Amino acid sequence: MGPDVPLLNDYKQEFFLKRFPQTVLGGPRFKLGYCAPPYIYVNQIILFLMPWVLGGVGTLLYQLDVMKDYYTAALSGGLMFVTALILQMANIYAKQKTVTVERMQIQNTLTDEDEFEFSSCVGSETVKFIIPGKKYIINTVFHSFLAGVLCGLGTWYLLPNRITLLYSNIGGTVTIFVFGWVTVCIAEYSLIINTATETATFQALDTYEITALMRPFYIFVFIAVDLAHRFAVNAPIIEQTNQILHIVFLFLPFLWAMGILPPLDALFLWGMEQLLEFGLGGSPMSSNTKEIQRVYLFGTFRNPFYPKDIRTVTVFMEKQRRLMKVGVVRRILLTLVSPFAMIAFLSLDRSLQNLHSVSVCIGFTRIFRMVWQNTENALLDIVVVSVAQMLVLSPDLWWNRSLDTGIRLLLVGVLRDRLLQFVSKLQFAIAILLTSWTEKKQRRKSTATLITLNVVFFPILLIFVAFSALLSSPLLPLFTLPVFLIGFPRPIRSWPGPVGATACVCSDTVYYQQMVPSLAVALQSALAAGSLGLSLPGSHYLCRFQDRLMWILVLEKGFTYCGVNIKGLELQETSCHAAEAHRVDEIFETAFEHQEHTKILSPNDHFGHILTPCTVLPVRLYSDARNVLSGIIDSHENLKHLKDDFIKVLVWMLVQYCYKKSKTWESLGSVDKNRKRSFPENQHSSAAETPRPLRDEDSFSVDTIEDWTDDSDIFDLEPRGKMRDRKEPGHLGMTPKVHLSIPGSVETQSQDVPQEMSPEDKLHRAVVLGLPAVDKGKQEEIVPQVEFSCSYSELLSIPEEWRTAPVPTSKVNEMRQRFPEEWYHFILSQLDFFHLTEKPSNLLEDLMKDKALKDLYVHGVLSCCFGLFGLDNTVPAPSHVFRAYTGGIPWSVGLDWLTGKPELFQLALKAFRYTFKLMVDKASLGPVENFKELVNYLEEYENDWYIGLVSDLEWQQAVLQEKPYLFSLGHDPNMGIYTGRVLTLQELLVQVGKLNDEAIRGQWANLSWELLYATNDDEERYSIQAHPVLLRNLTVQAADPPLGYPVYSSELLHLPLF
Repeated sequence: MGPDVPLLNDYKQEFFLKRFPQTVLGGPRFKLGYCAPPYIYVNQIILFLMPWVLGGVGTLLYQLDVMKDYYTAALSGGLMFVTALILQMANIYAKQKTVTVERMQIQNTLTDEDEFEFSSCVGSETVKFIIPGKKYIINTVFHSFLAGVLCGLGTWYLLPNRITLLYSNIGGTVTIFVFGWVTVCIAEYSLIINTATETATFQALDTYEITALMRPFYIFVFIAVDLAHRFAVNAPIIEQTNQILHIVFLFLPFLWAMGILPPLDALFLWGMEQLLEFGLGGSPMSSNTKEIQRVYLFGTFRNPFYPKDIRTVTVFMEKQRRLMKVGVVRRILLTLVSPFAMIAFLSLDRSLQNLHSVSVCIGFTRIFRMVWQNTENALLDIVVVSVAQMLVLSPDLWWNRSLDTGIRLLLVGVLRDRLLQFVSKLQFAIAILLTSWTEKKQRRKSTATLITLNVVFFPILLIFVAFSALLSSPLLPLFTLPVFLIGFPRPIRSWPGPVGATACVCSDTVYYQQMVPSLAVALQSALAAGSLGLSLPGSHYLCRFQDRLMWILVLEKGFTYCGVNIKGLELQETSCHAAEAHRVDEIFETAFEHQEHTKILSPNDHFGHILTPCTVLPVRLYSDARNVLSGIIDSHENLKHLKDDFIKVLVWMLVQYCYKKSKTWESLGSVDKNRKRSFPENQHSSAAETPRPLRDEDSFSVDTIEDWTDDSDIFDLEPRGKMRDRKEPGHLGMTPKVHLSIPGSVETQSQDVPQEMSPEDKLHRAVVLGLPAVDKGKQEEIVPQVEFSCSYSELLSIPEEWRTAPVPTSKVNEMRQRFPEEWYHFILSQLDFFHLTEKPSNLLEDLMKDKALKDLYVHGVLSCCFGLFGLDNTVPAPSHVFRAYTGGIPWSVGLDWLTGKPELFQLALKAFRYTFKLMVDKASLGPVENFKELVNYLEEYENDWYIGLVSDLEWQQAVLQEKPYLFSLGHDPNMGIYTGRVLTLQELLVQVGKLNDEAIRGQWANLSWELLYATNDDEERYSIQAHPVLLRNLTVQAADPPLGYPVYSSELLHLPLF
């Protein structure tokens, strides 16, 4: 995407141009986008001016000395209340008259675009269009009453005689009276007629219609000051404040339109947060000894004491040992020494010796709590106040005369906080200004003009930054351009709703779920040691490891605890994501991996970037290695040994399977009991159901062909359905099967099928194309039951249904020749049978000599080979190996039989995957020397590995269970290469950097405005494009859904910092 991608597409531009005038005027819709009758606009103008008319009646009566001012206010308010109720009743009547099905009233973007058909000036559609009405009956009454109160008090507030007493100027009186009533009309229209969409939007949905109360609330604040002035005696400060606020009152529509004043929900949360932090000395809700622990001192020069060129956990821990000692000293000073020392110092203050005033109580209550909740800042504030008191020697100065120590500390604390915000916001503004030109991809046609305007009006920009810092509100860069607005104050977490409640969960989420507990433990040590710098509520950190990005937000911090939220960003990198992630990697590599030959106190090459490296943390997580398997999977030598290795692995797996099942039998007596109860019955049914091995000329059996459905193509290489969806075929010989004949096909019929069939039976015949005629004879031929020479062989006997594969006798004999008998004996020799209370000493020898048991394994192995490779002895191609590994082998008779035995099929698939991993290990590490080494390989695969596919549910479960290793085979069809992916669980170093808090808040404020107000959800919009300095794309991802899309978001994590 080029730098001149539209800020808003054509459709959104038209939408914005319709919405913004409504916001400015409080709700009237004068730009509709379609043709509407003139009375639509006339009616809105009349309703807009209605409060002024009703207030004007009272004002006129007061000016003519007919009524007192408070009677005037009551009259105007009463008239407005009645008018508001009539308007709301008109809306209810219009809805009942025309609407039979009630529609859910939810504020969304479509309501601004619905096209109405108007019939008359006061028709139902006209009323519903102009007055949408309230969702709740209680709001209908409450808002109407509030509209009356607002009109009455507004009339009192704007009485000309009253304004003249304040300013003694006729011109000023007229100006305030006219534009003051415009302000009141805007608030009244938004309250009772049609609520405007506010640019200051905190919640995505206004469920309880709180937005309508926002503008009246701020008017009531101004009126409250005027009322205080009316009833106060000799209060010049209140009089001056009232004079200033009467002028500011005229600019309320501008403040509302620009979104500077917060909505009520955000204002309440922000106010509580400020009160808790500065009034009570606490921590915002989740809602410098320290500098020596960081890689950069004050973000500018490299710390000479910080370890250089750290790449492994061992080296890092060894080099950081000296810094850890400093961290321990710092922890003791902050948690034990400093709090008691400050309490002792404050207890000796003279203010506490006198009669306590309200200010003394507030100031000292705050600082005594802050000593424990925020020890570092409390220590700094006390030092600053002590130094100032030493320098200000004159007792007549207001600092010494009017303020006690507690209030001084309060003022210093507020000043410190706002000063830090000012510096951070100014850095953010300068970064946007500079990078809009220095970053070529950020240059737009308007860039030069915008930079010039910012330079010319730089003092005004400083005022904006200062005012934003004073309100503790974000500095909002419109569309992330150097066009700065003051956002409305909001809580430090920036988003409503509980922490970690939503995330865009996907298959990558498990990697963050696995690592977060270990990351949280590492964060405890880093925060306690001060390695992450000045960590305050609202601080943001970015962690990086390979393709993983973790976003950490500090929400609370108090005495020896810290509350954080950890988010995980997507692993599938888009071009924008990759560009910013690459810059992040450059910054961390410069800080941590290329410092062996740099000078002492070398400067930070990326000073000015919003990311400043802090430290590295040892975290237990998965490293991800991906290798191209060219030369391994396509090696003829490797593939030639694949089948033989598969037979060995399968034999081991079958023996282990049967051996584990035998552990359920505790003694030979239970075996005999079980045999008497179940074996004879099973053996008879097996004899009736198991077909004889096919002769060479039999080659295929019609009964093993899968029934074709109406959607099947007889020329398909494999069925349309998935193998896992296939139903297990019925037992042979139990259900007669007949086949319809069509031209070119051969009809075969079992001899046990009745000659006469009903039409319904004929519909169930199957068609077999191109197969030779076969005389199958009697299918109920009884197969002799297996006679074991060792009574314990039944413990390792393969289930009977696994012995029914339709393989020719010649192939059985061939498999006997290929069967690894020595390997089979070695596996048996490793069995201990500890679970048997009584066993003969020569048990293993008897098992090895039992030929019947061996034949069962020969037939079981052959059945699996028949299903996966067919009956030929050709070397499998790499494509077949890949399809066998993934379970996507083309349909065949053998595979159809094998998938009909789900448990055996899973064992065979698992054995093949183990075999493939063995092939890769042999190619990488060398051949297997002996049987013992081979068993070690297989046992390691079984205990420490998950070998499968990334898309498997078991893969995610293995990650959460922290399997030491995971392996997956992949294929890139574009490049035609096969890849192996190995995840290894180990303790590795995760790089951590601190983000500019105000840069994040500012970008999130723009995101909220752009999506919730301008509804600019274009996936290719300018404000989501890559910005290597501001990390714009990553910042958008890290926002809470639905505006952002992190794949993982933790709940509030409380980290103890002892």
